[in-house]
Amino acid sequence: MKAAICGVVLLAAAAVLMVLTGDLGLPQLLLMLVGGWSLGFAFVNLTSRMPRDGLVLHVAGAVVVAAVVVTLTGLGGPLVDVLPEPAGVIVVVVQMAAIPAAGWIWLGLLGRVTDAVARRARKDAPVRETPPWEREDDGDGSRVRFRGIRMRMRQLTLAIIGIVLVAGAVAAGLLIAFDDVVVHLGAKLSIVLVAIVLGLPAYAALGGVVRRRTEECTIAFGDDEVRIVVGATASVIRYADLDRLLWRCGSDYARAELRGGGVDLSLFSGLAKPAPGRTADLPPLPRRVFTRLERAGLVVERSRRADVATFRRAVS
Repeated sequence: MKAAICGVVLLAAAAVLMVLTGDLGLPQLLLMLVGGWSLGFAFVNLTSRMPRDGLVLHVAGAVVVAAVVVTLTGLGGPLVDVLPEPAGVIVVVVQMAAIPAAGWIWLGLLGRVTDAVARRARKDAPVRETPPWEREDDGDGSRVRFRGIRMRMRQLTLAIIGIVLVAGAVAAGLLIAFDDVVVHLGAKLSIVLVAIVLGLPAYAALGGVVRRRTEECTIAFGDDEVRIVVGATASVIRYADLDRLLWRCGSDYARAELRGGGVDLSLFSGLAKPAPGRTADLPPLPRRVFTRLERAGLVVERSRRADVATFRRAVS
């Protein structure tokens, strides 16, 4: 929801700037690119959260946004010429924003398809299991060992936005520099080819760079404290000092976020390279952990996703 609101605000700002300046400058273009990506990001997240019909909605959205891109690429110019200024500005904003939105939606759809193919291929392969909970050696609680990446959701989002901006700027430069080729191939095919040539390698490069930061992690929930080991760094947070805990089990965004007692950590397992025989998911929190945290004054926040648990310090 936040990404969708951000996208609408950015596109509205781009439209206002175009009306005020009467020109499509670099600030307006960047606002449209990031705003369009934000809407595409929100749509993909929405479909991934839907337990049923998510794939059907994703396919339908991909087809619709592709049709919008193709239609406005061919008719956008003539429409802008005949429409009054406010309507023409809206056409330009939608036309430019639809390109990164379509790219992200189609990348997400490609990811779902390749994941489905990989799941079928893994049926005959050795079964990979979610990292299990293990009993601590001293009997004080349970621990889980997994591979994770120290990264905040904000950092990941900014990295993706950076890629969108850079790829968008490079794409615009290529289309301008090779205008003769664009005229020969047609604007539609040129935009699609540039999106494939730049978008897919950029997305793969981001995943490769992020995975290089993978570290061995251990999180142990004891009777009175949570103990975290990341690489060679160890931290301890007493439940009485814990202000926030987010535990997401599945998807690329599977992670554990812990804050309190001078510690502020966000560990992504979904983006990390898992250990042999393990998945990149995190196991659900044991019931005893829920009980201990609630006794320590933390309140669990319910989410539409069954695999997400968020605890916050109750405000008195």
